[in-house]
Amino acid sequence: MGQLWENKILICALAAWAAAQLSKTVIYAILNRDFNWHRLFGDGGMPSGHSATVSALATGAALQYGLASFQFAVCFVLAIIVMHDAMGVRQETGKQAKLLTEITGILEGLTNRELAEENLKLFVGHTPLQVVVGSLLGILIAFLIC
Repeated sequence: MGQLWENKILICALAAWAAAQLSKTVIYAILNRDFNWHRLFGDGGMPSGHSATVSALATGAALQYGLASFQFAVCFVLAIIVMHDAMGVRQETGKQAKLLTEITGILEGLTNRELAEENLKLFVGHTPLQVVVGSLLGILIAFLIC
């Protein structure tokens, strides 16, 4: 277990995730004047925790092993896939969930009965700005740690 704490690349990734999630919670609380504990661990929002994590991972690998290393190559490709997915499929899923929630609300109002057993997650994906800010946060944290 002690060896995990010596792994700077892992520490970079975990610290970037924690910083993004904490930032996301604070930003949500300021904008909505409501503190929501679910934002600490939830998806979506500013900045992207996914992007911060994989960017810190790739940057840590670059700093520790070099840009020509196998370790950096794997982390870089993973980062591109994760960030693309966060803006693509996951973002569209969030938009669809919002629309379905609105439609369900209208239908429930017309029929006077509950149609959905549970609410859909509205915070799923990220905008390009959220991904860029998350990525910059991850890079910064990796430089601070490594």
